[in-house]
Amino acid sequence: MPQSPIRKLVPYAEDAKRKGVKVYHLNIGQPDIPTAPLMLEAIKKFNLKVVEYSHSAGNESYRRKLSEFYRNKFRFNIDHTELLITTGGSEAINFSFLSTMDAGDELIVPEPFYANYNSFASAAGVHVVPVTSTIQNGFSLPPIEEFEKVITPRTRGIMISNPNNPTGCLYSRDELEELKLIIQKYKLYLYADEVYREFCYTDEPFFSIMELKGIEQNTILIDSVSKRYSACGVRIGALVTKNKEVINTALKYAMARLSPPSFGQIAGEAAVDTPDEYFETAYSEYYKRRNFLVEHLNKIKGVFCPLPKGAFYTIAHLPVDDAEKFAIWMLSEFNYKNQTVMVAPANGFYATPGLGKTEVRIAYVLNVEDLQNAVKCIEEGLKVYPGRTF
Repeated sequence: MPQSPIRKLVPYAEDAKRKGVKVYHLNIGQPDIPTAPLMLEAIKKFNLKVVEYSHSAGNESYRRKLSEFYRNKFRFNIDHTELLITTGGSEAINFSFLSTMDAGDELIVPEPFYANYNSFASAAGVHVVPVTSTIQNGFSLPPIEEFEKVITPRTRGIMISNPNNPTGCLYSRDELEELKLIIQKYKLYLYADEVYREFCYTDEPFFSIMELKGIEQNTILIDSVSKRYSACGVRIGALVTKNKEVINTALKYAMARLSPPSFGQIAGEAAVDTPDEYFETAYSEYYKRRNFLVEHLNKIKGVFCPLPKGAFYTIAHLPVDDAEKFAIWMLSEFNYKNQTVMVAPANGFYATPGLGKTEVRIAYVLNVEDLQNAVKCIEEGLKVYPGRTF
């Protein structure tokens, strides 16, 4: 199992804090937006005498309510038998891979990608085959020919994150329609992690893989309450597909872990009724943070940061010899006015060795004042870092 590039530098951050240094955490997608109030209220009002197992697929009342949410808000033709409630989006990914691929099979993923795709693939004995996107064009989806070049008899599917973690890239309807042709031609699965769909910073409406016509049996959606409602610790997600065979297979894994978290389901079910005002406030805040961060990063000598169109992440190129060494140095040897920054080295988001060496992923999950201080720390750190390249 590979280490998490998001969490592996935590010991350095802990040491810095023990020394009294304030650390701005831009390494992890943990928003400071308040959790949706209806979730917290539902847990406080819980008054049953026994916390029982739920159905392994999740509480039926929650599944019915969630399927209605998908139909009404996102135009997905889904009923409650076509989704499983999971222990976070992570378990939905894990169940999807285990249910559709065997050891030795191959999964194509545009890189850089969320590092845990590689972790869950490794656990399933599946080999990740990368197709590289680049910072120069904002990490747009690679040309379809690049996908076709790496398809082999062991290829079982293509995994995407849209909007993308770690790049913030947003794939268009046209790009997804092109992917559909590959899925149809080679009879593959298309897995999509769409947990950031509420945070798209364009005038175009978000387009989901569940809206692609003709491959309904091939699409598997990964969802979560973590980012939508700023409730990462609730650990509730969903696996959604029209393919009943996949649902039935995934349910076997769900039975093995008995049931998803009871209090998480209570919170998740209540969250479906969250008013639009909550999302509008969160959206406006992320939009403001994105614009501030990208503008001020690009003012630093040698830094290049494309403008992300979705989620709350961006990848920036830094003028350094090694971004991981820089990230460690920032935590262990540098502070500016007793403050420093923790970022995620981007090399851990690539499968191709050597890529991402001078890049970092930054999560703009802190308020603008904190981002201002964090960017200043990066700027001052780059001025004196021994491995700077300008």
